[in-house]
Amino acid sequence: MEQRPFGDHSYNQFLSEEKLMGSRCKGCGARYVPPRPLCIKCYGSDMEWVEMKGKGKLAAFTAITIAPPFMMAQGYDRKHPYCSGVVELEEGGRVDARIEGVDLAHPENIKVGTPMKMKFIHRQGAEKPETYLAFEPT
Repeated sequence: MEQRPFGDHSYNQFLSEEKLMGSRCKGCGARYVPPRPLCIKCYGSDMEWVEMKGKGKLAAFTAITIAPPFMMAQGYDRKHPYCSGVVELEEGGRVDARIEGVDLAHPENIKVGTPMKMKFIHRQGAEKPETYLAFEPT
């Protein structure tokens, strides 16, 4: 695999290739998604790219009814909320993403601990197509 710098730009490039990539500390094994150039557990800087399987469990979530402008442009508002959450990945690390396939009319039925799998959402951006990470119940 080509060596890309650890950061948001590379992370987003991998998402556009439908790959969920994180960084792993060669010293202590800690994993980070999005990737970090430095380990916050052992302060090591010997990091490597790792591809994540995209499976995990819902660790936290919120149903959002007052959307920022870019989400309003996608059709989300008070009558059409969306869900954002944190997924604890099987390999380690946590990732923030949109949560799809849940009943937002009854958010009380969404449960922390629900098994999740990743999916990629493709939308036309202002200048080019954009890819977003999402998870849905398995």
